[in-house]
Amino acid sequence: MLYPLETETRNIHSLDGLWRFCFDAREGRDSEGLEKEIYRAPLKETISMPVPSAWNDMFEDQKDREFCGWVWYEREFSLAPPKDDESLILRFGSATHRAKVFLNGEQITEHTGGFTPFEADITGRVKKGTNRLTVALCNILDFSTLPVGNYKEEEIPGWGKVVENSPNFDFFNYAGLQRHILIYRVPRNRITDITILSDFEGDQGIVDYNVDLTSSKGDVLVEVIDEESRVVASQTGQRSSLRIGKVTLWNPRKAYLYTLRVRLTEGGVLRDVYDESFGIRRVEVKDGQFLINGRPFYFKGFGKHEDSAVRGRAVDPVMNLKDIRLIKWMGGNSLRTSHYCYSEEYMRLCDREGIVVIDEVPAVGLMVGFGAAMHSGDREKMPKTWEAMKTADHHRDVIGEMISRDKNHPSVVMWSVGNEPESWTEGADEYFGPLLDLARKIDPAGRPATCVLMQNRSGREDLVAPLTDVLCLNRYYGWYFSGGARLDRAMTYLAKELDHWHETLPDKPIIFTEYGADTVAGLHDTGTVMFTEEYQVRYYQANHDVFDRYPQVAGEQAWNFADFATSQGIIRVQGNKKGLFTRERQPKQAVFTLKERWEAIPDLGWKKPDR
Repeated sequence: MLYPLETETRNIHSLDGLWRFCFDAREGRDSEGLEKEIYRAPLKETISMPVPSAWNDMFEDQKDREFCGWVWYEREFSLAPPKDDESLILRFGSATHRAKVFLNGEQITEHTGGFTPFEADITGRVKKGTNRLTVALCNILDFSTLPVGNYKEEEIPGWGKVVENSPNFDFFNYAGLQRHILIYRVPRNRITDITILSDFEGDQGIVDYNVDLTSSKGDVLVEVIDEESRVVASQTGQRSSLRIGKVTLWNPRKAYLYTLRVRLTEGGVLRDVYDESFGIRRVEVKDGQFLINGRPFYFKGFGKHEDSAVRGRAVDPVMNLKDIRLIKWMGGNSLRTSHYCYSEEYMRLCDREGIVVIDEVPAVGLMVGFGAAMHSGDREKMPKTWEAMKTADHHRDVIGEMISRDKNHPSVVMWSVGNEPESWTEGADEYFGPLLDLARKIDPAGRPATCVLMQNRSGREDLVAPLTDVLCLNRYYGWYFSGGARLDRAMTYLAKELDHWHETLPDKPIIFTEYGADTVAGLHDTGTVMFTEEYQVRYYQANHDVFDRYPQVAGEQAWNFADFATSQGIIRVQGNKKGLFTRERQPKQAVFTLKERWEAIPDLGWKKPDR
């Protein structure tokens, strides 16, 4: 799917701004508004709501902030009618989590999945004058959605119906129209998709491309333009191969972007033009190493969230750039889009800034009784996860949507098909094996595929680990496991596990995609006391001492970049405090410990395995 750009043949009309908003009259799965077809007329009793934003943080009343069910958005717009050779496309950057879209009282599209874009052709549906756009959104999560949630309705005598929808994950279930909404005017005969595969031989860049069109009519001219605006290669045809002399490679923290300019003409008349940026680089997993451009790459960075005060998970270009600048200031080079696809704007920024990305779908919470697994609860009476989960079809859809959207990003070096599933019980391999194969199959570039694995009581019996190309481990030795004064004992357990992986899967590089300790900014102590800034420093130093003893460890992504919002609970004090930065992006003491370490570790060519 092409990112919406303005060119000489394409124009964009933004629908961002203040919309009208209201809650459905009925909490829960069943929408009274849909039953009564309230979209047939303008919504009543509404309040203002900014788009993009998460609606939750626009309310001070906790009941409203945590409303469970359907909400309604509406606004009007006017456009000049399209010409005979033009189309009007309505595009949502995302809608969390299930959307039904109505134009002038008639449904035009619907979409399930809160983190990828979707479109509708509205050419024949837009009328002269004012048009009314209405969106119904549902934030309910259950065992058929991604992420996974626990949904329950209960009649309490003397109280009435109570609806509960607790997330099966540890971040707040922000919802709403959190990314840009656009109408773009495009030629009817146009470019609909571009696929770019790049490689190099010596100083020669190799670019294979494929252009999809709405029609077989017309001629295609493709030009490659460098950062100095020079045309360095050209070719005709919808699919072909190009060579670039004296190529400049895209490298971590040293990004170089070329532009593939596609022109569609018909009878010598320009019909459409689109510019797709790309980088030339090679990604391989070979002999226990993760290689970028033929050299061992060491991941230094974070798991993080699209999360900030007031905006929630809404797209924020200021915060995006600030976060990436802080990562680079620390000497970092990478991040994981935990635990969902980030905005397209964020991905384009990673391309430009040279940040290496593990791209992840919102498959988090695939475990019946997640809290019981984390806190040693009784799971014997619970249903079996891989019989209870009804997510497989949707899981395939979100993998396809992620790869379709992000396939041309040079920053993306690996796909993650899930985070912390119950990967050690019967059925896990049967569930994830086909999904990992699907990611490898539909990615034209054949990037590695992984699933991020949880620390658990049966970690040595993990059924999904052998199916991955890279072992991505979330490990909390020294926090959830053997936390406290005896960090040395916790590190013994960590080393023992790394010995096991080296023995059983010696050819798989290992990335620690999460490791961290909750830390309250400003809390200090002379001893090794949990939750203090000093403990966070000692925790990271202890883990790094172990990482450095194992050549197969190919990276470390601290959890988390910044403190973030979660649901309320007795182990969370106004959210998760594992951030190296506060939610306001102020540094804790450990920031400087990691900065010193990361600045001393080269991005490429470090830590070659012993063989």
